[in-house]
Amino acid sequence: MRIPLSWLREYVDLPATETGRDVQAKLISAGLEVETVEHLGADLKGPLVVGRVLTIEELEGFKKPIRFCTVDVGQANGTGEPQEIVCGARNFAVGDKVVVVLPGATLPGGFSISARKTYGKTSHGMICSSDELGMGDDGTHGIIVLPPETEVGKDAIELLELVDEVLDIAVTANRGDCLSIRGVARETAIAYGLPLRDPALLDVPGPNAFGYPVKVSDPAGCDRFTARTVTGLSPEARSPIWLKRRLQKVGMRPISLAVDVTNYVMMELGQPLHAYDRGLVQGTIGVRRAGEGEKIVTLDGVERKLHAEDLVITDDRGPIGLAGVMGGADTEIADHDAVENGGSSTTDVVIEAAHFDQVAIARTARRHKLSSEASRRFERGVDPQAAAAAAQRTVDLLVLLAGGTAEAGVTEVVAPSAPHTITVAADHPDKVAGVSYGRETVVRRLQEVGCDVYGQDELIVTVPSWRPDLTDPNDLAEEVIRLEGYENLPSTLPRPPAGRGLTARQRLHRRIGRALAGAGYVEALNYPFLSEQVFDQLGLEADDPARRVVRLVNPLSDEEPALRTMLLPGLLGALRRNDGRGAHDLALFETGLVFRPRDEQRTAVNLSVDRRPSEDDIAALDAALPDQPRHVAVVLAGAREQAGWWGRGRAGDWADAVEAARTVAREAGAELGVRKGQYGPWHPGRCAELTVTVDGAERVIGHAGELHPRVLKNLGLPARACAMELDLDALEQVGDDTPQAPGISTFPVATQDVALVVDAFVPASDVEAALREGAGELLESIRLFDVYENAEQLGEGRKSLAYALRFRATDRTLTVDEASAAREAAVTLAGDRTGATLRA
Repeated sequence: MRIPLSWLREYVDLPATETGRDVQAKLISAGLEVETVEHLGADLKGPLVVGRVLTIEELEGFKKPIRFCTVDVGQANGTGEPQEIVCGARNFAVGDKVVVVLPGATLPGGFSISARKTYGKTSHGMICSSDELGMGDDGTHGIIVLPPETEVGKDAIELLELVDEVLDIAVTANRGDCLSIRGVARETAIAYGLPLRDPALLDVPGPNAFGYPVKVSDPAGCDRFTARTVTGLSPEARSPIWLKRRLQKVGMRPISLAVDVTNYVMMELGQPLHAYDRGLVQGTIGVRRAGEGEKIVTLDGVERKLHAEDLVITDDRGPIGLAGVMGGADTEIADHDAVENGGSSTTDVVIEAAHFDQVAIARTARRHKLSSEASRRFERGVDPQAAAAAAQRTVDLLVLLAGGTAEAGVTEVVAPSAPHTITVAADHPDKVAGVSYGRETVVRRLQEVGCDVYGQDELIVTVPSWRPDLTDPNDLAEEVIRLEGYENLPSTLPRPPAGRGLTARQRLHRRIGRALAGAGYVEALNYPFLSEQVFDQLGLEADDPARRVVRLVNPLSDEEPALRTMLLPGLLGALRRNDGRGAHDLALFETGLVFRPRDEQRTAVNLSVDRRPSEDDIAALDAALPDQPRHVAVVLAGAREQAGWWGRGRAGDWADAVEAARTVAREAGAELGVRKGQYGPWHPGRCAELTVTVDGAERVIGHAGELHPRVLKNLGLPARACAMELDLDALEQVGDDTPQAPGISTFPVATQDVALVVDAFVPASDVEAALREGAGELLESIRLFDVYENAEQLGEGRKSLAYALRFRATDRTLTVDEASAAREAAVTLAGDRTGATLRA
């Protein structure tokens, strides 16, 4: 929310010496997030004056239209003679009043103005547009044309209010009252201890039977609807300069007088309004839920199919507006462009000031992907008591600026409701903050925010209508604490017990990160959200457990409404983005939680903030959460080893993904089984199944290998990309992270090589396991160093696997016979289990 300091001063008598930076510091101390203070016109220097165009000469022979103008600037140039200026704009004519910057002036951005020769003429200054003066969008995209009554020679810096300070406030979702000048002025008055001139304190006539007919069919969705009518608006009336400039300073574009007035009052009071062309409204204005499949064309020109939960404004024809979001084109106020193009002007308007349900408006805005200034306010909470005052303020401005007449009829449909009251102990803020404020301070601060407070030790607090976010005692405590100053809370460092450090899980997490980084992988942290469509892209079966997701009630994006059940979707997205930006040799890793729904759904309890939660409280909270195992995943594409003078390099392949899994297992102190497998996104012939043994049973905890070409195409990934993902918690469960010192023997090693011929479908891991078991305790290590296939020598469907076996005893030097015997025992067991035979 942009807040011009000049507008703020109308409602709070700030000291004349206070700057935007001073107000920023005060509001930040009060809990508002003031991001920046923009100094409008900080580098602007005159003379900048109002001029009247006397003559226009069209210059010929140039690629674009050029005009040579003489402009009367009065005595501002010191001579009273017409000023000669070259200009390329065409949206002004002889007799128009324009803004002229004279030589010696400086425009925003440090652009100095001097007389210069251009297009064969000497230009003594410049006729200005709003962009050149840093005013923002005025809708013309051309020269500023001022009202005819503007005085020639008048200082345009003062006229256009070009010098000001604007505070840019990031309003949180619970402080909808601060999406208005009124709300920020209230906070400013409290921060400075000054009185507030509330712009909503107006004399408002009571409802009567002569107002425009309104029927509210859904009082839960619309608990208040005020309608006022103004007739006889002048078709020639335009928004005055001060009104346009205030809208521009808060970031809105002036459109037409009636629309500008409703936008102005919305920014001033925080109450969204809508003006209907009375001549286009047919019959009674109604508020109801939409019929499934009904359609409406909104003001942005888009036809929208309505949902049964959408709240709509109707007349006798059907929907004429999306309540609280955007009006319909059927009753649109005619602007100046429409009139100039042959349309009829709007002279009679019906003003709507209503209060709608927050949730209904938020869902409609998201459903139609249509966020507006109005919906933004209704979503965060609007003061229902301000509707009548906002309607009256709008009527007053239309009568004043457009010469209209306010009809005596006042329509106000109100659903009965009682003010919200909260019972809170007077010392409750003291307990929450750990500071002794005292009852008087608590009562004073609550009264400052607009609460009515009664009682002694137990306070009965009536919440003001503009603060719907105050719902329980802790909210009231927060108000007291923030107004007393968060910076005044004492800081006490906790004293951790001696001997405690990182948990075993945390240490393992860090070790794995260091190990993968040392292996050349770069950590990529991704959002834990995904679209369920990605499971189809990854080729998961319909009954795959990974498809059971936890869906968010209020997702950040409608396209990703679920929590991830695997790390690969986010990591592959990071791979795709980096590859698309020219980084083709990639190796990324991520460790993080995945989320699996429990079979039994439970509701989380609301924990109190005035005491430490008990073990049972924490256990109940954990029981309501989904299972959250920690996974680790890697993805790689392109070159694994770069080419250079040292060699040709090497592309990453499935073996690198498997080796990443082994690296993780080594850090966890776990024995990882690797065998041929097939699952979802991986290539059937190049996929390894990763297993561990838990309580004597083998358990699959992940997969590694090359991704399927179909998956690569679906996700837009580079060719031959590989990936690995495994359950880190399961690996930790079977691992032993006790540091193991390497065994160093003083006796020599005996090396025996063996080449075994097996059927091509026999996994090398099965042969290796048999050799390891058959060799016994003397075997120190085993390594597969060659795979050979030749139908002529080995036979059809056969392959040769060559292993290097290292034998060593801890207490003696092995003899050749002992090493050979161990080798023969290993070969025999491999033959019995896998059908392996020694290669001739």
